[in-house]
Amino acid sequence: MNKQMLSVDGADLSVMLREHGILPTRQRRLIARVLFARHHHFSADQVLREVNTGGEHVSKATVYNTLGLFARNGLVREVIVDPTCVFYDPNTTPHHHFYNVDSGELLDIDSDSIHISELPCLPAGTTAAGVDVIIRVRNEVAN
Repeated sequence: MNKQMLSVDGADLSVMLREHGILPTRQRRLIARVLFARHHHFSADQVLREVNTGGEHVSKATVYNTLGLFARNGLVREVIVDPTCVFYDPNTTPHHHFYNVDSGELLDIDSDSIHISELPCLPAGTTAAGVDVIIRVRNEVAN
C-alpha cells in the first residue's frame, strides 16, 4: 500500500498498521490519521495537539511511544534536526531535508538533487544504514 496516497479512513489505516506489524488500536489509528492526512512533518508535540483536537484524548506518553513504534517498524521516518527536535516524516522513500532554523519548518529535498560520490571509511564492524542530509537555512533579513 502506498502510504503517500493513503486515504485516511479507518479500514485503510488498520490495514497499513497491520502490514507494518502494528496492532491497530484506536489510539494508533488516531495518530496514524494525523500523520497521513496530508504530507507534513510533525513533531511529537504537534501530533499530540492534533490528535487531541476535536474531543479525543490520547496521553503524551502514548503519542511518544506510538511514534517510536511507528519509526521502529518503518511506518514513519525520524528526522533529528538537533538533539531537542525530532520530526516524524510519513514519507519513508529516500530523500533529504531543508530545515529552517527560524521557522522550525522541515521541507523535503528530492534524493536526486543531492549527489554523494563516496562515504568515508566506516568504523570497523559497521555497515551504512542510510545517509540523511539536512541543510539548515535561515530567513533572509530585509535591509
